[in-house]
Amino acid sequence: MQTTSTTSKAAKDPPDTGEIRSQLEHILASAEFPGIGRSAAFLRYVVEEAIAGRANRIKGYSIAIEVFGRNESFTQDDPVVRIEAARLRRSLERYYLVAGHSDAVRIDIPKGGYAPVFSYNTAEASKQQAPAPALVSPHAISGRWWNAKGPLLVCLILALATIALQLTGDLISTQTLRPQEGVAPERPTLVVAPFADLGDGTNAHLYSAGLTEELLTALPRFKEIRVFGRETSRSLPPDLDLSKIRKELGAGYLLTGSVRTAGNSMRVNARLLDTDDGEIVWSRDYDNDLAASNLFSIQSDVAKRVATTIAQPYGVMAQVDNANPPPQDPGAYECTLRFYAYRSELSPAEHAKVRDCLEDAVARYPGYSTAWAMLSIIYLDEDRFKFNTDHGPEAPLQRALRSARRATQLDANNTRGLQALMMALFFNRQLPEAMRVGEEALITNPNDTELMGEFGTRLAMGGQWQRGANLLDQAIALNPGGGGYYHGTRALAAYMLRDNSTAVREIAKADMQKFPLFHAVAAIIYADAGMMDQARREGEAFVRMRPDFLPNIVAELSMRNVQPADRDQLMRGLRKAGMLVPAGEEPTAITLSASDLQPR
Repeated sequence: MQTTSTTSKAAKDPPDTGEIRSQLEHILASAEFPGIGRSAAFLRYVVEEAIAGRANRIKGYSIAIEVFGRNESFTQDDPVVRIEAARLRRSLERYYLVAGHSDAVRIDIPKGGYAPVFSYNTAEASKQQAPAPALVSPHAISGRWWNAKGPLLVCLILALATIALQLTGDLISTQTLRPQEGVAPERPTLVVAPFADLGDGTNAHLYSAGLTEELLTALPRFKEIRVFGRETSRSLPPDLDLSKIRKELGAGYLLTGSVRTAGNSMRVNARLLDTDDGEIVWSRDYDNDLAASNLFSIQSDVAKRVATTIAQPYGVMAQVDNANPPPQDPGAYECTLRFYAYRSELSPAEHAKVRDCLEDAVARYPGYSTAWAMLSIIYLDEDRFKFNTDHGPEAPLQRALRSARRATQLDANNTRGLQALMMALFFNRQLPEAMRVGEEALITNPNDTELMGEFGTRLAMGGQWQRGANLLDQAIALNPGGGGYYHGTRALAAYMLRDNSTAVREIAKADMQKFPLFHAVAAIIYADAGMMDQARREGEAFVRMRPDFLPNIVAELSMRNVQPADRDQLMRGLRKAGMLVPAGEEPTAITLSASDLQPR
């Protein structure tokens, strides 16, 4: 991009404003700078602030407000800025190692703050200015000896080099590229330290010990992470050495905290630390009144809230690992991270990438239950969303059901496996069985918001709109940063329950422009609210993206187990939004009795 003359400037001279802005645009336009999250907006904001002379005002609070749309109530309990900063630093590091290695200007964001640093790429400059190494001429060697032995010597060297490279390649492939024996790749690993007792009462020790036990019960239910057991937790000394935890246990995270009591007041402080550098990636205080609730309820509630915040699919650990994929096997575990990113936007392009990634993961790790579950949902989306349909010998719905059953055979308590089985049964028109599996899954892990939201969606679509809405509300409250898909379903539930204000509010929060059905739901809601311009615009977008849906609307709604009365309401809404909805035959209704919803 820049010329050699630029790089030859004195190292003490900083790049000027024009060079910095040119480099910023060059980075943002590069295919090596990923568009995951809001890294581009983050980088542009801090660079422009620094250029304007406001580097000292670049704080986590201002970034949260200006870049991430948080309101003035933002506190450091919300880890979004720290997580996105880690992702941005890693993206810049990768960019300068690959596409930007010869760029003249560097933009870095050192740890410890968010203000960028601008410099010339002195390594590139020195490389360009360094004289080329001198080549030894064959004539410097005895001419007669070289003419006789030189060609043979060259051949010998090349042969030895080839053998060395082959042996090195074999060694690398067997030691680093080949997955180690086991049913799953490395997952983020957590150690729970016994919570410190800071109280004065005689029962203070029991409070802290009981909370630690509750955490060790709640956290292992999340199969996307690995949690060390009680014996390891109890053996940890008070003066923890984080580097020792990482080296000896291989744990990337440490959950620690304290319990303080004074009279009827009880405060729990929880902190999640990165064992690599000791950085606190998340912390929070929980205040409770011992007089208003019993101790066991308090301990269970706090443990649930901590576990849900840090360990769930869209939680703190997943977000940190999304910014810093694990080095042991970045491919297999990264598939699970990409799966949740795909679920947030539901686009055909991401669907194809995640499907390829997960198929490779289960080929290398056939015992990886979570990957089989995710692959089942991806196969399901080929049919219900018409994403990248593979017209092979086995239909997508059958592949989805087979993969879900494989996941639950490998691990009967895997929440994601049970979720996938529930969804596959639902779209295979086995509604009572699907609902029973959903109930069982919710019992297995009542804190998993991905499951909670999906089960709420299935209940709603099957006709139980109010209960589905209640579960969706819980999932959104526990995980406001989760998939927009659940906001969209909550909006649809509100429409079906004749709650227009909630429907309009929730559809605005969904904002899933790449997902066709989002536009259909938005059109119905806006039409019902009298917002006809928006309704027509969304309806046109939907028809453009899914021209096959309306001519086959009866089959589409029947596949989703929509009950006849609900189907009629939806079709009226589509017509009101200006879409041509043909009349069709009545779909066969599947109704549920109370006994159908009892877990087996």
